[in-house]
Amino acid sequence: MADQANGASNGIAGRTVLIAGATSASGRTVARALVDAGATVIAVGSDQGRIDELVAEIPGVHGERADLADGDEVLELAMRVHAHLGDVDGIVHLVGGWRGGGGIPGQTDEDYRVLERSFTALRHVSRAFWDDLLASRAGRIAIVSSTTVERPTAGGANYTAVKAASESWMRSLAQGFAKAGAPAAAVTFRVQSLAGLEGRLAASVVELWRADASTDAERNGSVVELSA
Repeated sequence: MADQANGASNGIAGRTVLIAGATSASGRTVARALVDAGATVIAVGSDQGRIDELVAEIPGVHGERADLADGDEVLELAMRVHAHLGDVDGIVHLVGGWRGGGGIPGQTDEDYRVLERSFTALRHVSRAFWDDLLASRAGRIAIVSSTTVERPTAGGANYTAVKAASESWMRSLAQGFAKAGAPAAAVTFRVQSLAGLEGRLAASVVELWRADASTDAERNGSVVELSA
């Protein structure tokens, strides 16, 4: 386990972090930053070819294929991770995407079902690795949400509704950490658009493990807006 390898409660070196949706541009940037900082990285995606490319691109990354919207596949993923790498100290949830436009009448059921997969994946992954995060001396889970949660539009109603649900789930995780007295934190990053902010996001993820442990309670449940 990461905490056994790294006696200090602070810092990312020696910790194990799972990136959900790792084959995106932001996922690759976050993976590289974590590896460079000394973390063990588990890159999870649904396309085996893209996972293989990422593993070849960033030595030290462990690739796993899973449909995170499928609860059974997530449980199988958790069993493989625990068997081969032990417990995880962090989850970076980057499963997402955009569909919208057309005002309220244009918010189709098909678009909503596609967008909802990101929320479903967050629920599955956070539940499957919940005990890991509680047991870690520095458990962290982070998502990327949208500034539209505070400033919704008719054309993005489906998208924003899913992001708002994800933020609500994160607040519930934060309350669970606090109730358990765990030195863990659930953090939401908000962006207007992630394009061009991949490096900023990666640095912010690494920073989640750098502050003194006494700031965990302050960080837990926080919403951090990232901008250029």
